[in-house]
Amino acid sequence: MDILTLTESAAQRLHGIIAGQTPPPEAVMVSVTTKGCSGMKYDLQFLPRLADAPPYADRVTQHGVTVVVDPKAALYIVGSTMDYKQDALHAGFDFINPNETARCGCGESFSVAPGDAS
Repeated sequence: MDILTLTESAAQRLHGIIAGQTPPPEAVMVSVTTKGCSGMKYDLQFLPRLADAPPYADRVTQHGVTVVVDPKAALYIVGSTMDYKQDALHAGFDFINPNETARCGCGESFSVAPGDAS
């Protein structure tokens, strides 16, 4: 099972964001923070250099974009798909995560069962 899959839509949006930075970062890192009403939230940050990635971080390169998965988040993210969706009222990255057991009403935070990610 792949740690993370990028849809073409997510990769295109990431590529556009990266291209707009000076200098462009070499990758984007996905991590998980403790926030929100469901407990955890996905967090994206630029990595100026791949060498800046944490030790043992997984790297996914798809559709011309490299995403690094923070090793502390790997068990929460494994098997997920990162998508980008846009409609008249909302635009943003969306994670389809088979490990989620709940998601808050606004979709910004999620939780997993206590034993699922240990």
